[in-house]
Amino acid sequence: MSGAHFHVHGPHDHEVEHVAAHAAPDSFAGRIAVTTAILATVGAMFAYEAGATQAAAMLFKNNAAISKTEASNQWNYYQAKSSKQNIAELGAQLIAGERGEKFAQDVERYKNEKVDIQKKAEALEADSKAWDDKSEATMHLHHRWAQATTVLQVAIALAAIALLTRKRWLQYGVYGVSTLGVGLGLAALAHL
Repeated sequence: MSGAHFHVHGPHDHEVEHVAAHAAPDSFAGRIAVTTAILATVGAMFAYEAGATQAAAMLFKNNAAISKTEASNQWNYYQAKSSKQNIAELGAQLIAGERGEKFAQDVERYKNEKVDIQKKAEALEADSKAWDDKSEATMHLHHRWAQATTVLQVAIALAAIALLTRKRWLQYGVYGVSTLGVGLGLAALAHL
């Protein structure tokens, strides 16, 4: 480029511009390119959903473990009250009089306390099971999203092969595999 804004093209530059301006568009390559772009976009959305559902499943599993631990703590508390009740029953049998009566009252108190502790422990166990079930269902969805993503990645790889080999039957294979991948994504979306 000179100071007078004069630009000299080389012979190769001129030929590339000429071919680009006058060449017929390659509809095969264009369809494959558009298909690949669409598949990559849909695949990215499926991959996001796969990651999101996996994270949710782990959180649900964590909640199940927390509830299970709290239930275990309640059962330990229940066992401690049972031990105290047994000692109080022994005291009531061995000691007569006012102290024996105090032990008998303790036995009744421990029995009543154990009922509430047992209810709380059973509720926590049920809560843990509910979180566990929710985690399993969400993990199933994660697998569906991951399957859909994988199938779309295979379709993109087939698209590259179709473009390189220019085989029309591979192009139709891309469409078939893509349909399967989208179908798996729709199954995940429908929670199947």
